[in-house]
Amino acid sequence: MAQTQETVVLHGHIIDSLILAKVLDTILMMGGTFDLTDVKIGATREEPSHARIVVRAASGRLLAEILEAIQPHGASVERESDCPLEPAPADGLFPENFYATTHLPTQVRLQGRWIEVEAMEMDVGIRVDRGGTAARTVPMGDVKRGDLIVTGREGIRVLPLQRPKERDVFSFMEAQVSSERPHGHIIADIARRMRALRDDREAGREGSKVLLAGGPAIIHAGGREALAWLIESGFIHVLFCGNALAAHDMEAHLFGTSLGFRLSAGRAVPHGHEHHLRTINRIRAIGSIEKAVRTGVITEGIM
Repeated sequence: MAQTQETVVLHGHIIDSLILAKVLDTILMMGGTFDLTDVKIGATREEPSHARIVVRAASGRLLAEILEAIQPHGASVERESDCPLEPAPADGLFPENFYATTHLPTQVRLQGRWIEVEAMEMDVGIRVDRGGTAARTVPMGDVKRGDLIVTGREGIRVLPLQRPKERDVFSFMEAQVSSERPHGHIIADIARRMRALRDDREAGREGSKVLLAGGPAIIHAGGREALAWLIESGFIHVLFCGNALAAHDMEAHLFGTSLGFRLSAGRAVPHGHEHHLRTINRIRAIGSIEKAVRTGVITEGIM
């Protein structure tokens, strides 16, 4: 079977930080193969190492997914090209295929030169000046119509953390929901009161309402469908929440993830941290959550 291939390079402290091992393991786990065509290991702890890897996959789509997954580890395509730029379509709106940043130092290729992205932070976009000589992160709300925004994944180089930390930056996401539970009789009592209030309202007797103050942990812990059912069934009448619950509820519908974790499998997906940003950007492009529901973009869930 014919395979597609691409050559990537790794540079830095890729041995003692296990970056090389992570990249090779990711390629194999995703169904690809590789050849290490050139490896130069630093002679001292301070001297960087270099690796050249030919990545192969059964299809162009799988190859693209593998390259996307290993990019945060610092694997950049050897076939260098400038990063694509697209103008922002409106104030406060990124182009559809905008590049969402990580917390890691990042460079973009402009006019054949690698430029350091200034003010690096996570979950924002990258804006390039009109001269194509400087790049800086920009939050969605600060985008102006016509701003040149980095899109796609070509011409972008992520510089990975060089040495392992005791705790990964996303390790808080690995924690399980607490196993502690309120006593059963407390839950049963709340359920009886909620049912009585619903029955009164269905009988035309206006009374108290049930208000839920909810957060995004409801989505991440798998309670999305249950809460939607409680609302649809008339047990909850008012919902107080911040934008996080709404964003992750719609992310779950559009991408099947919450904060980038696959809800059906309980594990992170490559570049999953971008999903809530892409969700917000899509809804902003439509105009409102109400319009997204009315036009059939959002068809199920809490919102």
